[in-house]
Amino acid sequence: MPKRRTIYYDDARHFYLWNFEPPMDLRDAWLPIDQVAGTGIDTFIYGVSRDDGLFYDTKASTMFGSNRDSFDGNYEWRAFHCLSSLVERGLSPLKVLIDRAHAKQMEFIASLRLGAYASMPKDWSTRDGGRGWVHEEVRAHLMGIVRELALDYPTDGVELDFAAPPGGSSHCLLPEDHKEHGHLIPEFLDKAADIIRNRPGEAGVIGARVYPTEQINKDAGYDVRAWLKNGLVDYVAPLVYGHNLLDADMPIEWLIEAAHDAGAAVYPILMPYYNNEQRHYYVREFAIPAMTRAAVANYWDKGCDGMYAWFMRWPLGDAERSTLSELGDPDMVAEGDKHYVVNRATNYTKLLGFERPLPQVIPAANPDTRYTVPFYIADDPSSGRITKLILRIHMGGLVSADKLTLTLNGQSLAGETCYRSRAHTFFPYNQWLDVHLQGVLPRKGANTLDVSLDERPPKLASVVTIEDVELIVEHGAYPTGL
Repeated sequence: MPKRRTIYYDDARHFYLWNFEPPMDLRDAWLPIDQVAGTGIDTFIYGVSRDDGLFYDTKASTMFGSNRDSFDGNYEWRAFHCLSSLVERGLSPLKVLIDRAHAKQMEFIASLRLGAYASMPKDWSTRDGGRGWVHEEVRAHLMGIVRELALDYPTDGVELDFAAPPGGSSHCLLPEDHKEHGHLIPEFLDKAADIIRNRPGEAGVIGARVYPTEQINKDAGYDVRAWLKNGLVDYVAPLVYGHNLLDADMPIEWLIEAAHDAGAAVYPILMPYYNNEQRHYYVREFAIPAMTRAAVANYWDKGCDGMYAWFMRWPLGDAERSTLSELGDPDMVAEGDKHYVVNRATNYTKLLGFERPLPQVIPAANPDTRYTVPFYIADDPSSGRITKLILRIHMGGLVSADKLTLTLNGQSLAGETCYRSRAHTFFPYNQWLDVHLQGVLPRKGANTLDVSLDERPPKLASVVTIEDVELIVEHGAYPTGL
């Protein structure tokens, strides 16, 4: 039976080693663990690698910074000297974290990027024109790190990160090598699983970060369905690395079905941001707890086995710790207020060919052309415990003289009350339409919003864009109505 886990991930860098001045105090070294202790987190996953080294005193590879003569960034200088300051005192930076996690009653899993091998020639990497895993030395080098993490440290398992490319690492194989050399990946997994599961003492867990859709995985040379069927991994964690916008509706139903047929678990990775700098006029903005709660509710509803959080506002405060305390309890999440957000495309989703519902451009008025935005909600509006439902639609380039038709699951919203507001403090180009739903309600599960631009005022030739679609759900303790 798949194991339920509530996971927090730290990549060793952005919210850890980049930030502290050497020599590193033990209280700072323990911070990644201590900041989530006492919440619902029962599993801590630590990203031990980047393309240029490992963030611990490895004997199987190269410790980050140990092969450099100088550092271009102060944050990298800090990281190397923080690691070194622990090693010089006879402390292993990795074991310090593992022991602290175990003292706080958490599992500790090390996450290894599979396109990162600092001790190998740089031009062997597929990112630099090389052939990656076709080189036997590369596979042997990575297996040595797996063996070290599983056998030489008291980890509870190893996660193999196949989904870091292209934003965070290089691909294992070039596309032209998939047919002839694709067998190398499941063979590597089989050998790694044997090392991790059959080590002396307690067996370890083997997990894999993968992409959300089956096609994107296949395009990278990964037959994830076969991995699961053949029992090569104990869990899979879907994400698009570098995307970072909270996605409440990754299309992972295929992955859940395949994993559960094999007795494996699925832990969706919860992205941290509501907005980021890729969007004109916007800066990085973290998702509020109600947004995260909505995504978590959806993934519990779809049948996932646990939640996998990372990169929350740091240092973690009361709001973040409260959210982490809810993640593992589907009942608590179900009763909370939610703010569902339909995911937007970014440079990373476009790079992978991962289609997201927004934005959608309406080039001209045409009442016969409808633009469909699908969304999923775990709440049941017919339950009688929901006191407010607000469908929010952010329209770019809209003026009040434009005539729109909005339908929800085929039902017109013309009879619902709609309030308009300016979408941005400084740039009055867009409008929010807040439609208070009373006569027309969404349904639990999959929904569709259809938008048509029926008519524009004369001499207005600019396009209209559906920028955002959101649903705010508020719960009450008593039934609605008289």
